[in-house]
Amino acid sequence: MAKKLTEDERAAAMPALNAASWAHEPERDVLKKTFRFKSFVRAWGWMSAVALEAEKLNHHPEWSNVYGTVEVTLTTHDASGLTELDLKLARKMDALARG
Repeated sequence: MAKKLTEDERAAAMPALNAASWAHEPERDVLKKTFRFKSFVRAWGWMSAVALEAEKLNHHPEWSNVYGTVEVTLTTHDASGLTELDLKLARKMDALARG
């Protein structure tokens, strides 16, 4: 089981995540971000690429897709909050969105 981030670990990670438009929602201890793409096909392609990476990590996002917009929430349910898995997946999502 993944270990929940400490306050210090979360504080160290947040500046870079905030700079990449991720927001921390402390009530649920989740990361949230909206990704916008030029078309449904590009959004779906990105989601497919993320799905492959999520499988490798055995860590899956909460997300929804409407046309070119994908709303993402990351948390580790069995740890009741953010873990290193969430940080890794957030960084991978950003890298894939950049192309």
